[in-house]
Amino acid sequence: MKRIVSKIILGSFVVGAIGFSNAQKIDAKAKKILDDITANYNSKKNTYFKFSFGSGVNGQVEKTEPGIYYAAGDKYKLKIMDTEQIFDGNKIYNINAEDMEVTIAKPNGSSTMFSPINYLTTYRNDYNVTYNGKKTVNGVSTDFIKLTPVKANGLKYVYLFVDSSKKQMVKLEQHGNNKDVAVIAIKEYKENQDLDPNMFVFDKNKFKNYIITEL
Repeated sequence: MKRIVSKIILGSFVVGAIGFSNAQKIDAKAKKILDDITANYNSKKNTYFKFSFGSGVNGQVEKTEPGIYYAAGDKYKLKIMDTEQIFDGNKIYNINAEDMEVTIAKPNGSSTMFSPINYLTTYRNDYNVTYNGKKTVNGVSTDFIKLTPVKANGLKYVYLFVDSSKKQMVKLEQHGNNKDVAVIAIKEYKENQDLDPNMFVFDKNKFKNYIITEL
């Protein structure tokens, strides 16, 4: 599981920014729901949530692990198991406590960072979007939205489950063409907190014994 999580954090959960909209179809109802959620998130000074991350093969989740996520504007911090990822608005810092390694890189133009919230922007160009009705997820009545890539990007489809009354994401399922599946189930939202000003700052002095590689 640790290997799978590291792979996800370092890229397999990255959403390709295809920039291709040929014959793209977006259901009007689904679009309004996603746009309302986007506006809600953008109106907050910052957001925080806990989540469970699950992954598996043949469409079946084999194991889940807890994680936490902070975001403010375009900056974020993600923690799951022994791995932490920070984006300070300029560079991405992948910190692996078990291996005592830090990898630093700038996001490139062909990808976006880890976050279910990124689908709220990439859907506009990269996916056909359909509204699939209501579905209860963890006791919450959600709107079920399906995203299908308009051009091959390794994904078969993405399912978004949205609490439209609160304008929040509840669950995301990402299904690959190779039958791999990754699931994020979100819970315990908090908004507009007084965060540490250094929350999204990488301090090299705290990792003197780590191998630090800048790509």
